[in-house]
Amino acid sequence: MADLAAAWTAIEHAPQATLAALFAAEPDRLSRFVVEESGIRFDFSKTHLDAGLTSSFVALANAAGLERARDALFAGEAVNVTEGRAAEHSAERGQGAPDSVAHARGFHARMRALIDAIEADALGPIRHVLHVGIGGSALGPDLMIDALGRDAGRYDVAIVSNVDGAAMEAVFRRFDPAATLLVVASKTFSTTETMLNAESALTWMAESGVDDPYGQVIALTANPDKAVEWGVDETRVLPFSESVGGRYSLWSSIGFPIALALGWDEFENLLEGAAAMDRHFRFTPLERNAPVLAAFVDLYYAVVRRAETRAVFAYDERLRLLPSYLQQLEMESNGKGVTVDGVPVDRPTAPITWGGVGSDCQHAVFQLLHQGTHLVPVEFVAAIEPGDALDDAHHRTLLINAFAQGAALMTGKANDDPARAYPGDRPSTTILLDSVDPVRLGGLIAFYEHRVFTNATILGINPFDQFGVELGKEIARSIESDGTDRFDPSTRALIARAFA
Repeated sequence: MADLAAAWTAIEHAPQATLAALFAAEPDRLSRFVVEESGIRFDFSKTHLDAGLTSSFVALANAAGLERARDALFAGEAVNVTEGRAAEHSAERGQGAPDSVAHARGFHARMRALIDAIEADALGPIRHVLHVGIGGSALGPDLMIDALGRDAGRYDVAIVSNVDGAAMEAVFRRFDPAATLLVVASKTFSTTETMLNAESALTWMAESGVDDPYGQVIALTANPDKAVEWGVDETRVLPFSESVGGRYSLWSSIGFPIALALGWDEFENLLEGAAAMDRHFRFTPLERNAPVLAAFVDLYYAVVRRAETRAVFAYDERLRLLPSYLQQLEMESNGKGVTVDGVPVDRPTAPITWGGVGSDCQHAVFQLLHQGTHLVPVEFVAAIEPGDALDDAHHRTLLINAFAQGAALMTGKANDDPARAYPGDRPSTTILLDSVDPVRLGGLIAFYEHRVFTNATILGINPFDQFGVELGKEIARSIESDGTDRFDPSTRALIARAFA
């Protein structure tokens, strides 16, 4: 405990040089703060980390037991202490306890066999896939299919998470019910929004003349008995382990629509890209470890500089859903107020993650980033290889804009007119992929997972539970079942006005 306090003291009292001064003082800065791994370049050089701070953060990580916690994660130990179970998403890509890896491979084999059957028209001439889920059961598949499946030409896949009926109706207008596969993704197979959407899809299919709607249903769940009870044939239930959390689940059977949309070989490439990042995280020294360095950056700005938000801008249309995916991964994982021991944390935890797509955001929110009063660490994510066949000027302009924004945030520009002055010394990280393909994207998402875990371990919090989402659900159920008498006047009035 004393080592932990001493490390935090060293970090919080470290000199705060400007970015320009750091580059001037450290000729080897790029070699120290740029990491190349599996076709991804992680550039942390435009952050305020320096050699001394990095050493202090390594000491902090050692005092917090990061390497021991990392070993426990991959060994399948009960790192999710509040729920008493392991967190074995890495076993889904072959990195974990041998029994868990074998178990995951068995589930993957079952998934592949079902995909082979669908491709052979065993369920009829399927052309459309309607995937209903919410949270981690939707965000991961949506990101991957949008990023990688645009030109796959295999199936037309729609991911619906919103319980708003307008979202379902938009799909009904596009799809042929006789050629639609309904995929119901729910870890418990009891999620209110998902099951309501699934029931509406079945009604649509039946009212459209489909003789056996349940014959076109696939269930993705850690509770297979519940899916069978609901009406799905056991042969079309794809289970996954209870130890795989929802927001970490795209590597499991929840990735079924990804594998169907991209093809099995590409899904395996996605898994291997993530596995390569797992190996990097497991075996690379902390001071050269990309997820660990990223966590050091996060902790420095959240704890020392008191930055309350972190902005992520994808300078690639294919990655437009990345900020939304990261919002859940980071804020649901580390948006905690107590430690694993149940005592209040004494430092800020997860910052608010937000962002968008470049270069659109340059003409919207970048005014605040350059001249506003908030310190906002920025992350740029881009790819060297374009995703289009148009004139090279399109992609060249896109990348130049991304690089220029990072340079401008750092250097700033003096001006006698204060309204035209840029203070500079504003931090950014750039993540540059060789290409947006399954291997690199798998590695990128695994990088973010391990970054979250590193942050949580150093802060002493549990990134694998999410009790904070339960209270609103509980109150929603009670409004339906118990009436409104026990609620505040505002809530009662809103209910009365809406349902009068």
